[in-house]
Amino acid sequence: MAISIYPITENFAAEVGVNLAQLNAKDVASIKDAFWRYGVLIFPDQNLDQEQHLAFAQHLGPLESTISAYAKQRLPADLVDASNLNSSNEIWSEDNKRRGFAISNRLWHTDSSFKYLPARASLLYAYSVAPIGGHTEFADLRAAYDALPEDMRRRLEGLVAEHALAYSRARTGFTNFSEAERKELPPVPQVMVRTIPENGRRSLYLASHIGRIFGMYDDECRELVDGLIAHATQRQFVYTHRWRLHDLVMWDDRCTMHRGTEFDDLRYHRDLQRATVSDIANTCEQEGVAIPSPQN
Repeated sequence: MAISIYPITENFAAEVGVNLAQLNAKDVASIKDAFWRYGVLIFPDQNLDQEQHLAFAQHLGPLESTISAYAKQRLPADLVDASNLNSSNEIWSEDNKRRGFAISNRLWHTDSSFKYLPARASLLYAYSVAPIGGHTEFADLRAAYDALPEDMRRRLEGLVAEHALAYSRARTGFTNFSEAERKELPPVPQVMVRTIPENGRRSLYLASHIGRIFGMYDDECRELVDGLIAHATQRQFVYTHRWRLHDLVMWDDRCTMHRGTEFDDLRYHRDLQRATVSDIANTCEQEGVAIPSPQN
């Protein structure tokens, strides 16, 4: 049976009709072609176990493992626990460390931009969903770049930002990292504008994980980053996904930002699990931009 693709907008986000547990090579090629165009794909009514979820993700590249902040999670190391559940599959307590850590996912961000080798794609699967809230919003950073004034595009060219998980968590007041966790994830450089190889489109590369821009004062950096995020998350660039049971949503981390919206996480059971595919290299290496020295 042929794959059906239903665009949500002309060039951003599409729903795909296919059984992900029964793919052939032609199906995979069609999915990839759609992915490079739309950036976000929604696959409704899937019936996947964890192995099938991971197997589908690996069509896009090698999997990355989760970070030590989630090391005591209830899932295998190749899956990120995006639920509000503890190791006993019960709703977490108000003072749960993971809960404090996860609050920052309500900020606009890009998965794993805080790793030297960032993410290429994320694939989130819904085992259970909250009846109210808990949506995921996606911003098209390609369209946002295209809409920038020419002088801003010139200003951003070649700029390198420093990303760290601690920067985004500090924005929501979370500082409860162990010394080992801090050493595992030091700040890393990433360009602010990049090219997507499969389609040649230029894209912003933004996240709440940005703490500074090399060669800028801190207040100038914050003003620029916050202004760009505000620009990129205007309504015309954003798709909001309202989760249904057994949806799988995949997005291109190289050219999108996303955030989770609030829900009553101490009342409603929500079990979402994410597979993440690694990019091929650090963004500076991909763009041929020299990595500044830490003193810059």
